[in-house]
Amino acid sequence: MAANNRRMSGKKGAQVGSGGQRRKGLEGKGPTPPAEMRKGHKKNRVASAKAKQSVRRPAPRGRGGKSTSELVVGRNPVFEALREGVPATTLYVQQFIDNDERVREALQLAAERGGINLMEAPRPELDRMTNGLNHQGLVLQVPPYEYAHPEDLAAEAADAGEDPLIVALDGVTDPRNLGAVVRSVSAFGGHGVVVPERRAAGMTAGAWKTSAGTAARTPVARATNLTRALESYKKAGIVVVGLAADGEAEIGELEALGGPLVIVVGSEGKGLSRLVGETCDFRVRIPMPGGAESLNAGVAAGIVLYEAARRRG
Repeated sequence: MAANNRRMSGKKGAQVGSGGQRRKGLEGKGPTPPAEMRKGHKKNRVASAKAKQSVRRPAPRGRGGKSTSELVVGRNPVFEALREGVPATTLYVQQFIDNDERVREALQLAAERGGINLMEAPRPELDRMTNGLNHQGLVLQVPPYEYAHPEDLAAEAADAGEDPLIVALDGVTDPRNLGAVVRSVSAFGGHGVVVPERRAAGMTAGAWKTSAGTAARTPVARATNLTRALESYKKAGIVVVGLAADGEAEIGELEALGGPLVIVVGSEGKGLSRLVGETCDFRVRIPMPGGAESLNAGVAAGIVLYEAARRRG
């Protein structure tokens, strides 16, 4: 009888108390991942090689230089960056990630846009890349932004047979303000934005998102020295107008807004720096009957750009 029991216990098949493990094994695993994410696939190897090269290769310098690459971290930030058209080279996805709706949407957007490498990476590698940030299994690499040179903006206007309309930012450190200014410059027919190389906001993923896609067609130039860049504009016959709460005139009184123009906007707290303020041909103020002490850079630039566009129209 004991021998018979041993023979019976060796039979294959589901056993009592198995918990339905065989049934779970037959359940679907979800949609097949893209070839770029399947380990061992040729496209996965090619994508891995390209991703490594994009990280290690030093960025070439243009006339205005390039920023460093940037990482967008987390499921919602990555999805929003992809949805808003932020440039991207590689989407890193954690191995064995919980494939929720936001992850599927991010993968779909990356696939639809094309040109974005999909890389599967273990969690420790993503932890290392992000310095331990809560990446939630998704990391998007944003390529370095290629800045124009301040002279390029005036040259672009000349090529189009138009008077230059440029905004320069002095001491603005919030990328969202930079993105808002880029959006306003695009809306009112401007030719670009100038930012200092140091202690100023650059074209990060946050600036791209706030620009609502207009950064793709409105150049941002980076100046090694903003005061010298403004002096160069003045020598080229462009009027430099600075916004200041204690400006000598209101924007509606300044006829120069209808011609070749650089609008200089300072930080919300400190306004224009001393040297930049002294370099301006005029300092104008925005009348505020409501009594507000100041406006943020994006709003202030939009108001003056509207007045300049109205006079040109």
